[in-house]
Amino acid sequence: MNNDILKKRKLPKESKLYPKMSDGVCGAIRNIIKEAIDSGNNKIFIRTNLKRGLPLENINKVAGPFVEAWALEKFEEISDQVGNKYGLVNVEAGKRLDPFDMILQFKLKDVDDYVSANVDAKATAEDILTSGKSPNITSFARIRNEYLDDPDYIFLVLSLKHKVFSEKADGEGITNGIMQVNSYHVYDIKYVSAKDLNYNPALGTGQMQIRDIHYVDEERKTAEQFVKMIDEKYIKSKGLKPWLKLAEKYQWIKKD
Repeated sequence: MNNDILKKRKLPKESKLYPKMSDGVCGAIRNIIKEAIDSGNNKIFIRTNLKRGLPLENINKVAGPFVEAWALEKFEEISDQVGNKYGLVNVEAGKRLDPFDMILQFKLKDVDDYVSANVDAKATAEDILTSGKSPNITSFARIRNEYLDDPDYIFLVLSLKHKVFSEKADGEGITNGIMQVNSYHVYDIKYVSAKDLNYNPALGTGQMQIRDIHYVDEERKTAEQFVKMIDEKYIKSKGLKPWLKLAEKYQWIKKD
């Protein structure tokens, strides 16, 4: 790396409250999903007239949107309860090209301002070994820009592991498909360890990927440390010149 150029990078400075905000929203999300699973409110029923039921060998191709919609509804149900114990006050679904599936807004204890978490939900099949391997999370340039715009930007990955069953509903060939969410993980992308966060140069400015969403080690990093880490991954993959082109385009370098 060219240290003289990189020393001029604009780098985010997060607030001292960031770890408390991140831990608070992650903890609330975990508890909401855990309660849904523990109470048996973790099933999605799909009625079909297919005699063989749902095509289980390909179900992972269609299960994702169903499971993600289930999660959104669980959060909306909680936010509709005024004064709920999780402090979840508002839920917004992401649009088609957004890097997140939903925005969850919380009122946390010991934090004066409302806290927004941008959540990317990833559904993975429990009985497919390759499910959850290296999913694309967000583009390199987009996530880098988000932290420059807001050093306290919270981007979470919600991993929902599911299994699918089929059962005959009657004697006329009607089969019910049941998608059941069995387990979950929540990661702040900033705290995903360097070895578990990969850079894939394909697609636009490249994609940040989690190596295996089921097995992630966490490392506490500041926004500045995170941006430096993903810069290193990008430059190692594509070189300094392409990074400088992006830096010029997005104004990542301080002017003299």
